[in-house]
Amino acid sequence: MRAGLIIYGSLDTVSGGYLYDCQLVEYLRGCGDTVEIFSLPWRNYPRHLLDNFSNALYRRVRATELDVLLEDELNHPSVLRLNRQLRGQVRYPIVSIVHHLRGCETHASILRAGYRWIERHYLASVDGFICNSETTRRTIAAALQRAELARSVVVPPAGDRFASTITPEIIEQRAHEAGPLRLVFVGNVIPRKRLLVLLEALLQLPTGLCQLTVVGNTDLDELHMRVVNHLFMVTSLSGVTLTGAISDAELAAILAHSQVLVVPSDYEGFGIVYLEGMGFGLPAIGTTSGAAKEIITDGLNGYLIPPNDPVVLAKCLATLVSDRDKLAHLSLAAHERFLAQPSWNDSLARIRQVLLQWISDPTSQG
Repeated sequence: MRAGLIIYGSLDTVSGGYLYDCQLVEYLRGCGDTVEIFSLPWRNYPRHLLDNFSNALYRRVRATELDVLLEDELNHPSVLRLNRQLRGQVRYPIVSIVHHLRGCETHASILRAGYRWIERHYLASVDGFICNSETTRRTIAAALQRAELARSVVVPPAGDRFASTITPEIIEQRAHEAGPLRLVFVGNVIPRKRLLVLLEALLQLPTGLCQLTVVGNTDLDELHMRVVNHLFMVTSLSGVTLTGAISDAELAAILAHSQVLVVPSDYEGFGIVYLEGMGFGLPAIGTTSGAAKEIITDGLNGYLIPPNDPVVLAKCLATLVSDRDKLAHLSLAAHERFLAQPSWNDSLARIRQVLLQWISDPTSQG
């Protein structure tokens, strides 16, 4: 199979979506397939739209022999014209890999309406969808105003890239260790991830009850980072460490030492980080918005809180601080949830199977 993949920047970009893309490319190449990466430069949204006035990408794609063209849906503003140019000129399917829709994020109403309009036109220009969750598939169908999608497949990510060897005995012992509750937040420090909600929750608890390690790139949104730093300056918040971007080995060590994963994003199309934390026996705290509920069962292996609600989050943390038996129960259930998830190898094999079906039979639904 000869595949092309359109992305922004590099596959080395640290995010759940890019991890999914990177794992897929490595798997396909490992199966003997060729994958040509068509990289577009990172710009802001309006400048991405201006990509449609250039034929450079079209010429690159047309000059490459392909059996399928994959597009990370993140690139949707840059390829609206490309997909329509290719229509009727190529026989291979154009398939969108959808992690989550921009129109599902929190934006000013007029911006959100614009994003949804543009995204709807993009979604209508492709032949099939690889979705990371049922939630994502439903949002695509809603955007296109369809009861169902003719060619789509849901292939959730896995959480086994760290090959954790943690045991139930270690999980139980760690949960009952004395001292502050060790929290970890894993995500780029951007507004959507809602680190500020977590910090505000910690401010409602007595000093010293929790320690927090924040793992993620702090250079992506300068204005938001200023707000975070200002909060540290004007409050008595302590026990918080910001690591910045770190290696996988360093992250694995932090996850193994932590007791609870907290990422209260206002929207996740899936949330690979929740699964990866569960691989180390960490109960996860996410929100009721988006697909976190496909991983987290409230009160069983973590908590689902309303978006932007530091009060409820503080209550959840206080419960786990005081009730270490409850923490142990959630931690063991989190590890069981991780063990029930298909591996990356299983998920990627499913994607390859579906792509081969769509290439050989345009009417196949996967």
